Formats: sequence, C-alpha cells, structure tokens
Amino acid sequence: MNPACKDITSFLVMDILERANAIEAAGHRVIHLEIGEPDFDTPDCVKEAAIKAVSDGKTHYTHSLGITELREAICRLFADEYGVRITPDRILVTGGTSPAMLLAFAALARPGANMLLTDPAYACYPNFLRFTGLIPHYVPVAEEDGFQFTPESIAANVSGMTAGILVNSPANPTGTLLPDAAMETACATGLPVVSDEIYHGLTYGGRARCALEFSEDALVLNGFSKRFAMTGLRLGYLVAPCSMMGLLQKLQQNLFICASSVAQWAGLAALSPDGLAAAETMRQTYATRRTALLSGLKKLGLSPRTEPTGAFYVFVRADHLHPDSLALAYDILDKVHVGVTPGIDFGPGGEGHLRLSYANSLENIEEGLERLGRYISDHCG
Repeated sequence: MNPACKDITSFLVMDILERANAIEAAGHRVIHLEIGEPDFDTPDCVKEAAIKAVSDGKTHYTHSLGITELREAICRLFADEYGVRITPDRILVTGGTSPAMLLAFAALARPGANMLLTDPAYACYPNFLRFTGLIPHYVPVAEEDGFQFTPESIAANVSGMTAGILVNSPANPTGTLLPDAAMETACATGLPVVSDEIYHGLTYGGRARCALEFSEDALVLNGFSKRFAMTGLRLGYLVAPCSMMGLLQKLQQNLFICASSVAQWAGLAALSPDGLAAAETMRQTYATRRTALLSGLKKLGLSPRTEPTGAFYVFVRADHLHPDSLALAYDILDKVHVGVTPGIDFGPGGEGHLRLSYANSLENIEEGLERLGRYISDHCG
C-alpha cells in the first residue's frame, strides 16, 4: 500500500453523521449540529442556469482552466469585494475546492518539506498534505487568539524546509478570522501563502480580508459550496501566480481534465446580482442563528473564549463534561440524539472541544440546545 494512503485518517464528522443517519433510520429524530453544510436550497437562478446548460447541450469538456465567462466573473468579484485586480489567466476552475487544494499542495511539494498550519485546523488539511508528499507542521495556537496564527507563532516556526504557510479565515472549526498582522507576517516571509477562503461572504461584523490584498503572489482557494449552498454541484477555484499556472494547468489536465461544464454555468449565475442577493439573504439568516446558538451555549456554560465572527461554527471547550471529545460526541448522539463534531477531528489541539454548526434552522438549534441542556443535567452532574 502507498504509505501516503496508509496514513490518511478518517474524517470523524462523517463517522458521526453516519451514526446519526442510522439512528434516524431506526425511527428517531436527530438534530444535526455536526455537519458543515448549508441547509438552504440552492438559489433559483443557479438551478435554472444548470438546467439551461443541460438543455443547451453545454455538457462537454471545457477549457482546462474553466469557461472564460466564469473566470471573468470571478475577476469582477475580487475587484468589487477586495479591490484586487486579477486576470482570468490566473484562475483555475476546479470540481470543488478540495481539488484546488490538492493541486496547490502538489505544485508546492518538495522532498522533506513541510507546510505550516494551525492546530486545530480543518480535518482534511493534513491528509491532503501527506498525500502530496508535504509534512504537516502543526503550530499550536491559543484559544484567546481565536486559534489563529499570531506574527510570533509564524516567525518561530518558519525554517528552510517550509514550503508554505496555510491560512484559513474565516476558519473551520473555530469561525474566527485571521488578524491582519498575522497575514502581513506570513506574506512578508516570502514563502507561498495558501489562503483557504471558502467561508468568505459569511462574516458577521466586518468582511474577511483576502490574501491577495497583502501579496499578489498568494494562492487563494475558494468555491461555491458554502456561500451559495452549492455543495453537491462541486465547484471551486484556485487563484495563483502566473509563474505557477503552467504547472497547475498540466496537473488539472492529467488528473481532472476540467470542472463540470454544467456546474460552471451554474456558478456564473451564482455570481450574478440575483445569486449574490440570495447569498446575502442566507448570510443574514446565519447571523440570527449565530446569535441564538451563542446565547444558548452561554446558558449551558459552553461559551467560546473568542467569539466567532465568520463561517457557521462555534468551537467550545467541553472537557469538563468528558476529557475524550470523540466519546463525548458519540454519547451525546446516543443519549439525546444531537450530532456534534469532536474537537479531536481537527488535530491534537482540538481535543477537549466540540464544534457545533448553525447551518440548521433556528427551531432545530433551539431544540438541540434544549437536548444538550438535558444531557448535561442528566449525565454530567
């Protein structure tokens, strides 16, 4: 077996979800606060564009970088939202943000090199890094810093074997944003900065900064799954320096050929005024849910030390309930039928925590909080 495959770990939130689905199949109602998937329907304009693409026969290979119309629309989005000017030849459209991540890491890999990432961080990062031959270099980050890099933590961990710095803002699992000073420090190292911006457009109290505002050489990952509720359409993109585009395009051609033609036309509709308006309506609803979840968790003694202002997650310390976050998550699911994600899924620094998602209705969030309160009362007294 390929050692890179042997070392890949389970995505624990999916294990929790599968157990939850089995409980539902047995006739019980589960409140899903574990999965990071929008519960909204895909905007009508996006669905209509996908249907039209099929009807018009746009179901064949596209240019390996993606259709020109979509790449031009992404350029306009960056100009409008960040004041950043990019050109279509710097954009590679992919079948979801995960393939974009795989291509970026593969292009940066060299023997024995590592990539800096926070601990905790998105569960799949280290597996992607190992698969491409990079070594995950976990940087411990503090709860009082929102579990984000600080300028000091970056400077202390950069070495001659660092292939790049991976940042995620707003972050999964914490929902926190990276401070400007940390982004400035990362970019000032001269190393490639890979910025996962999949939760941009989902902030509450100020916009997230794009890495390209700090360095035109940053590699930006983004997509349509979270902001536009298009998870199943599998559409993402990578913005990279011109010097890397030839290699990235060859990798795309060999590994994926191109992104789905239908999804690309749907993505173009998502970036239309109607699509962006629909996304803003969803963001406003998330904001209301966020307030309700934070308020309810505070009453249960589960407040985060740093309040999240992005994505749709709250990451709370829960080791006073049980020191093993995976065992705790399964016990909560089995006893009161509420799905939550164990902190250990996000690295050693996540142990002792739980991640809760507010990508669910306000009614379900309130019922989930009531059930969690009952669990704490009955089993953690």
